[in-house]
Formats: sequence, C-alpha cells, structure tokens
Amino acid sequence: MSTTATSLTPAELQRAARDHLWLHFTRMGSYRDGDIPIIVRGDGCYLEDANGKRYLDALAGLFAVQVGYSYGEEMGEAAAAQMRELPFYTNWGYAHPRAIELAAELASLAPGDLNRVFFVNGGSEAVEAAWKLARQYHTARGERRWKAISRRVAYHGTTMGALSINGIAALRAPFEPLVPDVIHVWNTNRYHRPPEETEEEFTQFLLTDLEEAVVQAGPETVAMVIMEPVQNAGGSLTPSAGYFQGVREMCDRYGILLCADEVITAFGRLGGWFASDRYDIKPDLVTCAKGLSSAYAAIGAVLARDAVIEPFLDGTAMYAHGITFGGHPVQAAIALKNLEIMRRERIVEHVAAEQDGFRATLAQLLDLPIAGDLRGTGFFYALELVKDKETRETFSDEESESLLRGFMSPRLFEAGLICRADDRGDPVIQISPPLVAEQAQFDEIVGILGEVLTEAWGKLDGRPTKRRAAGSPEAPVSPAG
Repeated sequence: MSTTATSLTPAELQRAARDHLWLHFTRMGSYRDGDIPIIVRGDGCYLEDANGKRYLDALAGLFAVQVGYSYGEEMGEAAAAQMRELPFYTNWGYAHPRAIELAAELASLAPGDLNRVFFVNGGSEAVEAAWKLARQYHTARGERRWKAISRRVAYHGTTMGALSINGIAALRAPFEPLVPDVIHVWNTNRYHRPPEETEEEFTQFLLTDLEEAVVQAGPETVAMVIMEPVQNAGGSLTPSAGYFQGVREMCDRYGILLCADEVITAFGRLGGWFASDRYDIKPDLVTCAKGLSSAYAAIGAVLARDAVIEPFLDGTAMYAHGITFGGHPVQAAIALKNLEIMRRERIVEHVAAEQDGFRATLAQLLDLPIAGDLRGTGFFYALELVKDKETRETFSDEESESLLRGFMSPRLFEAGLICRADDRGDPVIQISPPLVAEQAQFDEIVGILGEVLTEAWGKLDGRPTKRRAAGSPEAPVSPAG
C-alpha cells in the first residue's frame, strides 16, 4: 500500500469520496459500481494513485502544470515565507508587494503595451472580468456596447458570462437563458473544409463570416471579440495565415476590443511566453491563468493595454469589479516562484526546441486507420479520430459516446496514460503534457496511444466495447478547459 500525507487508508479515502465529494464535470453515477480514481502524488510528468499505480500525465492537469509535479517543496517554501510576512490582504483599494511584483513581471513578459494587470482566481473569472471591462470601457467613452463575439465550439469558462461566450451548445443549454448577447462565428478547423480550398481562401471565408456577424449585430453594439490563439475545444485549432491580422484590422475599423484568451496558450505551452506574440495578434486584452502558477496556486489575470485603462484613470472613474482573493499574496508569491523556475530551467526554450520532435513522434499515429488529422503546435496537440480516412467521415453521436466514453477513456487510464478523449466538436484525443516532457515521454505517449487506438479500431465492427474497469474514469460529459 502506498503511503500518503493523509491518515486515511485507500479504502477510507474511497468511502469518504463516495459519501462527500462532488466531482467536476463528472457523471457521478458512473462510479456507483467502480472506484473513484484518487491521485495522491506526482513527480515530473507522472502521477500516482492511492493504490500505488503510476500514470503519465499527458494532459498536464488540464493544460496547466507547466513545470511538472516536482517543485512542490520550492513552491511551498515561497508560500510559507509569504505566510510569515503577510498571509493575506486584499487588492481593493490597497496593494501589497507580491501583487505589485507579479504585475510588473507579467507586463515585462506580455507583448506590446499590455502593461496593466487585474488579478483573479482562474480562467473563467478572467474571461468574466474581461467582458465586464470591455463593456465598461465603452461606457466610459460614451458608447453603449455590450455584445461579444466568439467562435463555434470554443470553450471559455463556466461562470454565467464566460459560459455565455462558450461556443459549445450542449454546455450552455442546461443553464439558459444566459447573459445576452453573444454571436458565434466559424472557428479555424480546416480538416472538413473543401480539399481544393486554399489557405488564403479559407482565411477570407473566416473574415467574411466575422464581418457579416459584426454588421448584422450592429458594430456600434459590439464590445469585444474574444478568441484563443489556438482553440482548444474541437482539437487544437491553429489559425490560418493572415487570420489574426484580419481580425485585428476589423476590430480597429469598428472600434471593438480584441481579447486573446490565453488561459491555456500562455506561459510556454506553444513555445513562447504568450501565443499572441507568436501569431502577431496585438490584442487589447489578454486573459490568462493555468500556467501562470503551473497550477500550484489558483490565480489568473486580465492584462490590458494602456489605452484600455486610460478612461479609468481620471477623476471618480472606477472599474466596478473586484474579487476578494484576486492577487492574493500567497497566490502571487507562488506565481512569482513559478516564473522564476521557468526562467531558471529554460522551460519555454525547451518547448521551442523540442516541439518539432514532439510533433514528429505524434505523427507516427497517422499511420493508423482511425487517425485522421493531427493538429496543434508547441506541446499542445489533438488527434482527430475518423471512420474513414479517405472521406474523412466522422462518428455519429452514439458511436462517439461508445468509442470515447465507453472504451477510449477507461482503456487509456487502465494503460497508465492520462489524456482526454473529447467530443466537443469532432472526436479527438487531446495531448498536452507538462512542459518538462522529453523524448522518452513522447515515445511513451505514442506507444500507449498506438496500442489503444489499434484496439479501438478492431472494435468498430459492431462488437460490444469493453466495459469500464473499476477505478477507470469516464470522459466527462463536457470537459472543462
């Protein structure tokens, strides 16, 4: 039996989890006859459960654990030192050293004149704050703008404003009516576009669709366009050439703020501190979280250009929004330590150096009949699964349910690999390990995925799929992040 920091045995933990813990985005009924997976420790790119079994985390704890799981002691020392100095104070009308230092550090890393930092506790809160800021920015300038534009199948969070911005209908439906008004436009998935369409033609199609949406909504009512540099939901959808330059020009022409949602893509995930630099987005706002602390603390932020804060600097003007724990001194101390570690260990440079090798290793999976398309960049990839590679035919909802939730998710977990079988859009396997991963981990990911995908293809002849093994999780109904 594995020893842990808890005094409870694995059986006692299991019983307490069943009786009291409500898991996020999880069909709780799926654990009625099977154990809840309980992760008790981590090191490097690996996790261990309460029974001593090890797993390669190829999802970086929801695209968040940039430096891996081996820096707990150093992060803990930073937290303890801050606890001794100042365990808490708010940023409501006051400042403290760690929030100041972290804001200055982020401003130094961010592209352009993104020099102002508003702290929150996570990605959903960052998106919520950005939309509220965009609305109030226009109001402060004498305009009545409130609408947001985002992309189809895009995930931007779970609070009511962020949920409204989501382009995933199934995720929004249980909570409607939502916050008005959001318009959803085409995303950058090229895989199912006409094969004869050039990249330039695809970019023009996307920009025409966006402009038609702006015009139909009434340009004078649109406050913000929000887009991930590489869209996660739908499977690591990279932008086509000229796309973001066209979006930037359109936002300038109609007076709309452009927000880059970098909750996932910032802090090294794509081989740079911010993906906005890589794709020359020039955003007015950036939302970030996850990798800001490598998930060692709950912290996020909205970064704003100098021009965006300008209306709030005079007289009695105020951005009428705040969060008790936003910029918490302990959270900020951990985030500062994380950025220090990332610089010291050259984490961002490591991703830039290894990304081509990672892609080449993953590309071996395209030899499988079930693997249709490999998308992504940096350490952020998705493999789309298909019924027919020649026609690119996808799976029905029922087939996707059986393939992803009924077989792939539990089988991968059973094989010791944590990644995500996701059907927000076409069915994909999402692969995004901690940024300290090396060729040995790339090979291990492909080895396990190759075996399980081969097994999955063999089950597509109509035979029943393998039942979920005890202690193996199903894929969530609509996974977060």
